[in-house]
Amino acid sequence: MTNDTCPRKASPIACDMSAIEPGLRAGHVATGGRLFRAAEEIREIPDGYAFRLPSETDTLRDAAEFISLERLCCPFLGFALEVEPEGGPAWLRLTGREGVKEFIREEVGELLGGAVHWEGLR
Repeated sequence: MTNDTCPRKASPIACDMSAIEPGLRAGHVATGGRLFRAAEEIREIPDGYAFRLPSETDTLRDAAEFISLERLCCPFLGFALEVEPEGGPAWLRLTGREGVKEFIREEVGELLGGAVHWEGLR
């Protein structure tokens, strides 16, 4: 039974890598880099960003693995993975409250060594 009247305390908008087992951290960073390098398009959405990914099995596996660990170190992020029908692309959405967009831009940029192209995005 849950008590919907108790407000949840919002976690800080900061990554806590200690939430990920030490033996998994380097692999998680590598998976994130592969995943975001595979992005074919980045769209700004009202509460975050959407990344268009190829719907290849390896990319989808990387997305699921990334989400499973990233949610531990960044509990303030929302995640959605949608695969379009008929072999269409997959979309990974990272969302959250005010301040999360800036965090996403910084973290994805770091994973890509600053190589992310935020063309036309604020």
